[in-house]
Amino acid sequence: MDNQYPEGLVEALTTLRDYCAHNDYKGWDPYDGLNSRVFRAIPLIGRSAIIRLCWIQLFKRSPLNLRPLLLVPKQHNAKGIALAVQAHCEMYRAIEADPSLAEILGTQDALKNEINRLSRLLVSLATPGFSGPAWGYNFPWQCRREFLFPAGQPTVVATNFAVWALLDAYDITGDEMLKDTACAAARFVTEDLRRTPHAGGVILSYSAMPGNDTIYNASLLGSRLLTRIYTYTKDESLLDLARQSLKACAAEQRPDGSWTYGLKPITGWIDSFHTGYNLDAYADYAKLTGDHTYDEVFRRGLEYYTTTFFDASDGTPSYYHDKRYPIDIHCPGQLPVTLDATDSYDEYRPLALKVLRWTLDNMRQSDGTFIYQKKPGISSRIPYMRWSLTFELRSLAVTLRREAQRKAKDIDND
Repeated sequence: MDNQYPEGLVEALTTLRDYCAHNDYKGWDPYDGLNSRVFRAIPLIGRSAIIRLCWIQLFKRSPLNLRPLLLVPKQHNAKGIALAVQAHCEMYRAIEADPSLAEILGTQDALKNEINRLSRLLVSLATPGFSGPAWGYNFPWQCRREFLFPAGQPTVVATNFAVWALLDAYDITGDEMLKDTACAAARFVTEDLRRTPHAGGVILSYSAMPGNDTIYNASLLGSRLLTRIYTYTKDESLLDLARQSLKACAAEQRPDGSWTYGLKPITGWIDSFHTGYNLDAYADYAKLTGDHTYDEVFRRGLEYYTTTFFDASDGTPSYYHDKRYPIDIHCPGQLPVTLDATDSYDEYRPLALKVLRWTLDNMRQSDGTFIYQKKPGISSRIPYMRWSLTFELRSLAVTLRREAQRKAKDIDND
């Protein structure tokens, strides 16, 4: 089977899925240091923002996994579960294109059962107390010295991934509860998030908490969420708000096609996977609405993204526009997703396969997991469930589905 597809793809996907399933999709996260029972047991230490920030960075940057020693439990993470749902939906669609894949991926009925199970778990992880269903992370985290996000505090980023996963699942299972939950999440964006007027539009805030109001990818993922929900509800007010965000962020695209992370000088860096998130939002808006106002925005952005962050000779990815390291698993993992969203997979397939090969050779471990970051010296090889494993699981599943569709198309043309 594997010899019909890019070398190592099917085996990497199934091995990684088995590892994640064996752990019931529970795991650690780069930012979960404040979940340490040792940290919580030390009197007064948690009151200092500087200490909290340093503690998180110690866990995040250390190549040694301190979590077992300092009693950080493995837990479910809403975004990680959403990515797992999407990965299984992609595998289901791959079998539609190539039924022989059921021999190794399992039957569509079995995949549908797992999609249903994971989707209901995702619904249960929503944080109550907001205007609509919304999702956050399973750990508190310190945002620089400005404020502390409590565990479960919803963000538009996590909620976008959850909504898309639930609607992908609904499209396969027909479970109305999943659709209703996803569509109700629009109220979190429309009623709980702040809007910063900018360039004739608005930038949506990252969360309902003060601060982080001018992050482009967060606002654009809010647009992406609203656009997807609109296709089910036909609520024009959702599309209007999505367009306002798209307009504001389009105004901040640089002539070369890039975006900085945000509007403030402190968020002035340019990186790979957040650029991919931005492109997904513009491409999905065009596909779902038929409005091609921003086609030039994502065309310029896609050209910048593919030529700046990936070495065309051997597929090596880069984190920043001007610096390669650390190479985060998100960098190669986002590429197939963005190429799929922009309907550019076939055009950039040679690059995508080089990046896949590089990733399997350089970031995959002997147990089938993927490392967090590759560095010139000592790399962080800790397999984080949300950040590394389910993110790459979805990436591999998208690649397999695209390859299965190519194979089916080639057969039809014979």
